[in-house]
Amino acid sequence: MSGRDTVHVWVCRTAGGRPEAVDRLLRRAGSALLGRAESEVTAGRRPDGRPWVRAAGADLPVSVSHDGGVVVVAACRAGTVGVDVERRRALPAVALARRWYAPPELAWLRGLPEPARAEAFLLLWTAKEAVGKALGRGLRDGGLRRPMPLPGQARGLLRPVPGRDDVRVGHPVCGGDLVLAVAVGGVAARADPGGPRVAVSVRCG
Repeated sequence: MSGRDTVHVWVCRTAGGRPEAVDRLLRRAGSALLGRAESEVTAGRRPDGRPWVRAAGADLPVSVSHDGGVVVVAACRAGTVGVDVERRRALPAVALARRWYAPPELAWLRGLPEPARAEAFLLLWTAKEAVGKALGRGLRDGGLRRPMPLPGQARGLLRPVPGRDDVRVGHPVCGGDLVLAVAVGGVAARADPGGPRVAVSVRCG
């Protein structure tokens, strides 16, 4: 899975030094996708907090997420990218969804068996976060109410976001205790007649 239409995701479990882990993964992404040595790659954060990666005058679209001892970096050479990660955990899914999600998403969540609701809530949450990052807006301007494709069986498939033909989102599998969402926007999100052109490659380490 290589080429301009692949979203590359690096997942790192770290006991400490999160800024260093983020910097290391950003440089690794720049080296892999821009074809430069890691020593030639520079990385940082914009005033609004969004990360950037650059090498030899070329910019690489990247996104960062972390939860506890997990750091995730996603990069894509075409279009924009967003990533979000959460650890699976018990939570009052229906009460939280009633507060933040749109009625169709709440209805879908309530229709699930009780043991499945916490993960379902996190699947929607991470999708909304990832899409917000791909759009460059985060969860501002009603991002939690932004409709998402309801999660299904094909976790690795990036699917169109309802009402937008320029954004796709999906949930690649990565570790039994993690819920991971990846979104792409712009060029990478467009589909051929045969289906979506973008693939996802996840490296866990």
